[in-house]
Amino acid sequence: MANVLPRERQLAVLAALVDGNSERAAERMTGVSRPTINRFALLAGQGAARLHNRRVRDLSCSLITFDELWGWVAKKPHRVDPAEDAVDVGEGWIFAAIDVSSRLCVSFYVGKRDQESTDRFIEDLRARLVVMPQLMTSDGFAPYVSSVGTSFGPSSTFAQTVKHYRKGSRRGPDHRYEPPRDPFIVKRAVFGAPDMAKASTAHSERLNLTMRHVNGRLRRLCLAFSKKMENHRAAVALAYTHYNFCHVVKTLRVTPAMQAGITDHVWGLEELLDALMSDAPSEKPIARPLAHVKPEGATRELPAGRGFLRVVQGSAAPSPPAGPAPHPPAPVPVAATQSAHAPVEPTGQLDLLSWRPKPRKPVQLSLFGDPPGEEQT
Repeated sequence: MANVLPRERQLAVLAALVDGNSERAAERMTGVSRPTINRFALLAGQGAARLHNRRVRDLSCSLITFDELWGWVAKKPHRVDPAEDAVDVGEGWIFAAIDVSSRLCVSFYVGKRDQESTDRFIEDLRARLVVMPQLMTSDGFAPYVSSVGTSFGPSSTFAQTVKHYRKGSRRGPDHRYEPPRDPFIVKRAVFGAPDMAKASTAHSERLNLTMRHVNGRLRRLCLAFSKKMENHRAAVALAYTHYNFCHVVKTLRVTPAMQAGITDHVWGLEELLDALMSDAPSEKPIARPLAHVKPEGATRELPAGRGFLRVVQGSAAPSPPAGPAPHPPAPVPVAATQSAHAPVEPTGQLDLLSWRPKPRKPVQLSLFGDPPGEEQT
C-alpha cells in the first residue's frame, strides 16, 4: 500500500503553507511530520509553476511594473565561503512583474541579482504578452535597461523611478528594515515617451509586502528560511499562484486572475490542490510578435508596425487661456495742434519718442567719375 497523505491532510497542510506558516509550524498545526510536509511543499510548488505556465499567457497588459524582492538560501551572502558553489547558496532574489490594472503577477523568477537573471526574467515576461505595454516601470536597477531593450525593442515605452534615501547617522528602532519616510524620487525615461504621471513602482512594492506575509521563507531573523534553492523556488511559485487565483484584492473585490480574464470565479483550496497535482503538460510560452495599441491623445503611427509616436507636451511658452481673444489696444490719437512733422522745442530733456528724421539734400553718385568742370552735387 502506497504511503499517500490523505486528501484532508493535504488540504490542511496547503492551507497552513499559503497562510505564511513555516514547515515546523505546519507540523504542529496538522500533525503531519515535517519531512512529509517538505516533500508535499516541493510537489505543490512544482505544480504551481506548471499551472502558471499553462494559464498565465497571451495577456494584454497596458501598465506593467516590476521589482526585486530580497531572499536567501541556506546562508546569508556574507557567510558564503568563496570555495563553495554559490549558485544555489546565498542570495535568492525574486524578480516579479505585476499588471497594474488587474494586480496579476505576470512573471516571476528566482536567481541572483545580476544581468543573467534579469535577462531570463524579462524574456519570460515578454513571452507571456501579445500586446506591447503602453508603459513599463522599474526601479533604478541598471540591468533592466539592456534586458528590456533586447526583449521588447526600442519601440517599447520604459521608465525608471530612482529613489535616493536619506543618508546620515540617525537610526530609529526599526532602521534595518524600514527606509526613511521622505525618499527623493527621480523619474527618467529610458525608451519611448512615457507618461511620467503613471510611472510608479508602488504596486510592486505592495506585492512584495504581501509575499512576505504569505511566504514564511521570506521572513527575517527566524529559522523558516529555505535550505535548498529548489525548495525556495517551489515556495515562491506556490505563493504567487495562490495569490493570482485565490487571493481577493480588496480594491477590486475579485482575484487578479478574474480581473485579467484568466478565470471567471474565485478558486478554493480544493480546486487549487487539484490543479497543482495535475500532470498536464505545461511548456513555457514562446514569444510572439506584439501588437501595438494606439495610445490616448494625439498620436502618429510609425511605419512597419513599430508602434505610435505620441505628442508630448514640451516646455514651450504656455498656451493662452481659454476664452475669447483679447482685443488689441486702441491706437493713441495724435493731438490736432501738433502735426507729425512739427518741430519740437528743446526742453533740456531728451525724448526718444519725439525723434524725427531731418531733411537731407539728395546726393547723386557717379560710377564713372565727375565730368571735367563740374562739381558733384
